Amino acid sequence: MLAEGLATEISDEALIERAREAVSAIDGLAVRAKGAVRERLVVDGKIDPTRLEAEQHAVHGLAWLSTYAEALRQLADYAARLSDEGRLTAVEGLIVRVGFGEYLAQVFGGIPMNQGEIIRLADLGLDEANIAAARSEAVGWFLSSGNTRETRAALADILKAHDVGEPVGALGLDETISAMRNEIHRFAEAEVVPYAHDWHLENAYIPMDVVAKMSELGVFGLTIPENYGGLELGKESMCVVSEELSRAYIGVGSLGTRSEIAAELILGGGTEEQKAHWLPKIASGEVLPTAVFTEPNTGSDLASLKTRATKDGDVYKVTGNKTWITHPVRADLMTLLARTNPEDPGYRGLSMLLAEKPRGSDDNPFPADGMSGGEIEVLGYRGMKEYEIAFDEFEVPAGSLLGGVEGQGFKQLMQTFESARIQTAARAVGVAQCAFELGLRYARERIQFAKPIVAFPRVADKLVMMAVEIAIARQLTYFSARQKDSGRRCDLEAGMAKLLAARVAWAAADNAVQIHGGNGFALEYPISRVLCDARILNIFEGAGEIQAQVIARRLLDGTN
Repeated sequence: MLAEGLATEISDEALIERAREAVSAIDGLAVRAKGAVRERLVVDGKIDPTRLEAEQHAVHGLAWLSTYAEALRQLADYAARLSDEGRLTAVEGLIVRVGFGEYLAQVFGGIPMNQGEIIRLADLGLDEANIAAARSEAVGWFLSSGNTRETRAALADILKAHDVGEPVGALGLDETISAMRNEIHRFAEAEVVPYAHDWHLENAYIPMDVVAKMSELGVFGLTIPENYGGLELGKESMCVVSEELSRAYIGVGSLGTRSEIAAELILGGGTEEQKAHWLPKIASGEVLPTAVFTEPNTGSDLASLKTRATKDGDVYKVTGNKTWITHPVRADLMTLLARTNPEDPGYRGLSMLLAEKPRGSDDNPFPADGMSGGEIEVLGYRGMKEYEIAFDEFEVPAGSLLGGVEGQGFKQLMQTFESARIQTAARAVGVAQCAFELGLRYARERIQFAKPIVAFPRVADKLVMMAVEIAIARQLTYFSARQKDSGRRCDLEAGMAKLLAARVAWAAADNAVQIHGGNGFALEYPISRVLCDARILNIFEGAGEIQAQVIARRLLDGTN
């Protein structure tokens, strides 16, 4: 039942039923919005690219509205699963109530795409009649009784006594995944949390002994098949591991991303020989990969890549410049996207190379002929280091062409984006969880006016909304992972999870800094690091604007 004082107002079963009814109403609203937006874009039965760009505010707003609809559905389904298992606690009941109340209020009042861009239903071409049709009885109940002072206070009372290291709204995992979460949590608490802030302040690499222990835990081979030396677990397990590691330090959580991307590329597009050679080494941590895709001035426009890989006998000679390459110095393998056929424009001329390189050091980062580079100093997301790399006839054996066929590089890369975005969403949830824990701990310990500041409603309200939004983002992320595990296409769900979780992480970090007051601005406090780390999440693996565009195109093309 709900917390004391609210328990007699509505039963768990009635709450879940109202949540599902509200989701149905918002689904209908999203369908009508899609139709209204599409009308603006279609010329002669097709979406006109010029109009698509001109209507970007509405197009991206449609993506956000649809993301809210899916997020609320997953929150309702989460509560229903727990109720069926007899595990729906007061915390989860209050999260549903506050979460639905707040997100529905935003749907009808304005959804923040970021701090300065609000999408309103009128922007999507919906008139008052269409909007009124979505204001069902269940929606009205949540708007008036969901996110109220009383419900926030009830949840705040529970959070004040909450175990800081225990995720809120993370029940319902199977025994194997729960055991893995606990094991990774113990490792992170012992080996990462006490040292992470020093690594950040010193811009130091994550120590190799920590990397070795991650390897022993199976972090680098989580989803790699057993016959290639991996654990052959699903993407939901990957989410839990990424979340727990990123809760401790995003750099540690992101080390696993390097291996996940490389393994996904090789599994999906490699020859049998390439799989047999590389996957066991990646799974064991013997080989650390890095993704070498981005170029100066291209960003998300991969079709404009200029780096060339020219076939010369039994080698490719690579020439060109790459940027924003994460952890390249200590990496042994580069998944390198280059243009093998300059005659083929756009995506068609791109190929993926599995390019070996020796490990370097700060003094000699790239001890290889035809390869040089310099570090990009960054605010956060440290521990691995970012580099610009220049290739000047860097030689890669011809047998290292992924799949053995030229021109498949872009297609091969696209096959990895679902997993990469799911994992990025999980990292964002972990960063948000860290911000929440730091804010809660500080609010309990900081005494002002003779009482801890968590006793003040506006401090408590910040913590409540952090907990609620983290739970919503977590369930949307886990859902996208389960979709991937089931073999279904899930680029839409993965994109939604990444879009929402990145915003949630930034909001949580920003609010946790506010709770710290002036101390939050001091480098000695870990929350200053978390703020910097949270900011990158809305940029990499597809910036928020690109992510919204991709989601909207799927919706408008009618392929969802």
